[in-house]
Amino acid sequence: MLTTTSAQQCPYTPADVGATDERDRARRARDNAGQPTLAFDRNTPYVDYAGIDTLLRLQNPRTGEPAETAFIIGTQVMELLFVLIQERWEIARDALEDDDVPGALAWLRRAAAAQDVLNDSWKLLGDMGPTEFNRFRDSFGEASGFQSFGYRKLEFVLGNKSAPMIRPHKGMAGVADDLRALLGRPSLYDAALRLLHRRGLPLPGAAVDRDWTLEYTPDPGVEAAWGLVYADDRPGNDLYLLAEALMDVAERVTRWRHLHLMAVKRAMGGKPGSGGSNGLTWLARNVEKDVFPELWSLRSAL
Repeated sequence: MLTTTSAQQCPYTPADVGATDERDRARRARDNAGQPTLAFDRNTPYVDYAGIDTLLRLQNPRTGEPAETAFIIGTQVMELLFVLIQERWEIARDALEDDDVPGALAWLRRAAAAQDVLNDSWKLLGDMGPTEFNRFRDSFGEASGFQSFGYRKLEFVLGNKSAPMIRPHKGMAGVADDLRALLGRPSLYDAALRLLHRRGLPLPGAAVDRDWTLEYTPDPGVEAAWGLVYADDRPGNDLYLLAEALMDVAERVTRWRHLHLMAVKRAMGGKPGSGGSNGLTWLARNVEKDVFPELWSLRSAL
């Protein structure tokens, strides 16, 4: 996760940067006769605002293999998207807790758009051959995507909770604290079920008031409640729209996991993973694990 900001390495002070408004922009356009400003004494404001100089210093391949650069950039792109998706899922979750279904739907749509970009980012890595990968694999040692705390946060927000998964990050105090906070909060799916309960749908008590630190366990009573929602599939039924928006999220998560599995299978086959796992077998189990399980199982019953 990128935590540095351009203000930490750029020569501008807050007074130098300043805020601008519509009048400033109109004056600048008049002074420039409609042309872009070309003269800057220091970093351009664009570089400062987005930290571009810092961002472009973060690619540090350890070998001369060109595929390693794609591997690093692809990984970094995914990590940045994890941050964006987490933010949107959490806003949607909080909207559901506030009974704001339209707001939640808007943020779930935005999250789905970001998930599409995330899934497309596998194209940076998905065509890597085994000989290319072998030429730089030894250089990153025990590093593994399994150690991504950004991805772990996403899993916790979805409801795939596991306290032991915080252990790899115990040496990173702020990260571990963030994960523990997410572990103890209702997930996006929990918030949806609590909303259904407040709307009068018959949900099991364990689905609306439980130990949030534990992984969610599917319940036939929850499937039955969603069945009542799907019995009214008119566009005006906001709970039906919510169910389908959650399915959009779940499908994209499963697709991302499958793309991960395929990229690993293509690049290294059935070799053990760098982080200590058995590689493909571990990833395949993860692909088979449904997100928001009753929304999937219900489809066989309808």
